[in-house]
Amino acid sequence: MTTRTLASLAHALSAATDLDAALVALAEGLADTDRDASVALLRLDARQGLFRERSLASGGRVERAPLETALEQLSEDVIRALRAGGRLVDLGEQSPAFSRLLALPIPSGGFVSLLGLREDGELAAVLALTEPRNVFNTRASERLAPMAALFELAYLRFAERETRREAVQTLEDVVQKVHTEYVQRLGSLEHQLAEVRRTPTAVDPILLEMEEAKLAEATRRSTRKLAALEQQLTAAIGQLEQAHIELHRRSEALRQRTRTLYLIERVLTLAAAWESPHRLSEALLALVGDDMQALRCSLFLVVPGDPRTLYLAAGRGLAPHVTLGARIKLGEGVAGKVAATREPLLVVDASDAAAQPLLGDEYLTTGSFISFPLLLREELVGVVNLTNRAQRGLFVEEDVERVRLLGLVISLLASEARLPERLMGAMRGA
Repeated sequence: MTTRTLASLAHALSAATDLDAALVALAEGLADTDRDASVALLRLDARQGLFRERSLASGGRVERAPLETALEQLSEDVIRALRAGGRLVDLGEQSPAFSRLLALPIPSGGFVSLLGLREDGELAAVLALTEPRNVFNTRASERLAPMAALFELAYLRFAERETRREAVQTLEDVVQKVHTEYVQRLGSLEHQLAEVRRTPTAVDPILLEMEEAKLAEATRRSTRKLAALEQQLTAAIGQLEQAHIELHRRSEALRQRTRTLYLIERVLTLAAAWESPHRLSEALLALVGDDMQALRCSLFLVVPGDPRTLYLAAGRGLAPHVTLGARIKLGEGVAGKVAATREPLLVVDASDAAAQPLLGDEYLTTGSFISFPLLLREELVGVVNLTNRAQRGLFVEEDVERVRLLGLVISLLASEARLPERLMGAMRGA
């Protein structure tokens, strides 16, 4: 898959007006690499654990079909991987059986792969890929991985937009209901008072006393009902305020994801234009650094021909004595240990940092940081380090998931552009 394909897909997803358009864009991007493969979106009812709808992108439009398939019909390993998200799960030889359950068009002898899409940490939908059995060429699931990561950003953007719309509508309904009840009860009380005023004055004192007692009791009841109504209205206003706070939070998250998509599109355009290796390495580091608001960051790549050595390809905010091309061995410092274990390292705050024996690394400072391995098809491409978040912010677990997506894009582009070899050659010739 070329970087031009990813760049065009990123542009199409950013311009998509709804989820159907985003799914069609993904299908068209996949068709550029494998015309026999197809993608579908499976909507999940999280409360009941049922797939309710299958949306299949075909011929530039989306075909929908109702489903009543329980998530538990998948194996425990597959369900666990879908809930974790982040990678395609190959159903292997079970593909034909599950393609029938999920109403997926699978070629004879083909395969089905699934990717879990999460909202607020919970599984909300599943992206399904069907592909023919191909002995000689690369599996479509491998080519789809970076495209699926871009689609996941677009999916979250539309999901949050729908959640915001539903929250506003619910609160408007609550406020309207409370207001209607208030007006009705107030009108009833005014009617009762008017009836009393029309009562003749020359009446039996006993009857008058009884009527006054009834009126007093009715007034007390109305007062209690009005007080309860005011409490409901106050509670509704409180819910509305909380909803506004939540909507603001979601709007900020949506703005951040939109910016992520823009940054990915920009760096894909640079890669497709075959920019100089220095400029491309700086753009790749800026992609993750700007998105995560890291004031100090560094990008290491594997030395060509020496997989146990990394060299500094790009940096921002590093100490003056740290120069590009500086090398570290696997197991040395934070980046070296992360490269050796191929597992991300997160330090949330200063108290965690004090207990972290890896500090003192010249590429990081104390406090909150993330060091993330860059992998492509199980091969180590490099390591990216992020620290000193703007406005004294802390990195948290959710940020590691965002870096995972950006790291996949960086790994793919660095490999596609042969960046480690080109940049090392440029440094030697400088």
